[in-house]
Amino acid sequence: MRNLIFFMHTSLDGFVAGPKGEMNWINVDEEIFDFVGAMTDRADTALYGRVTYEMMQSYWPTAGEQPNASKHDKEHSAWYNKVSKIVLSKTISEKGLDNTTVISDQLKDNINKIKKQEGKNILIFGSPAASNSLLSLGLIDEFWLFVNPILLGQGKPLFKDINENIKLKLIETKTFSCGVIALHYETK
Repeated sequence: MRNLIFFMHTSLDGFVAGPKGEMNWINVDEEIFDFVGAMTDRADTALYGRVTYEMMQSYWPTAGEQPNASKHDKEHSAWYNKVSKIVLSKTISEKGLDNTTVISDQLKDNINKIKKQEGKNILIFGSPAASNSLLSLGLIDEFWLFVNPILLGQGKPLFKDINENIKLKLIETKTFSCGVIALHYETK
């Protein structure tokens, strides 16, 4: 069975974006990009909510072709273009979308069918609203939380409207030179 792995940057006080959606406080560098690149090598599917998918789709398909593309842009763009994409949305259609499946209903059944298929891991980057839906249905197997050394005080919370205790087991931690600490949890 394939694992659904959630990746998210968060502030120390538990926000994934500022009050106006700002994410300019997130620390990323080559060390983090290389680390995440190793994770994407073990995945053949990316899962997004509609908003994150539209943001990714506006950048990643051609990011690696730009004259000033970084090593990360080239590698992640190539990965993005080859992997299957799943979008959780009630408002878009998969018509005209390349290598993309849109799931609009029966979330638990549809995701479990995909998890049972042959293949590598499924990664969900960001997509806090979609992630909360997946979490409430018990569909997330692992978490990688990248805790940034900043207190935002307000903004979009990492986890919202969780109605029950969800027990996690800490598997490992990784400290990056930029001050970010990655916490790797699996669900019990």
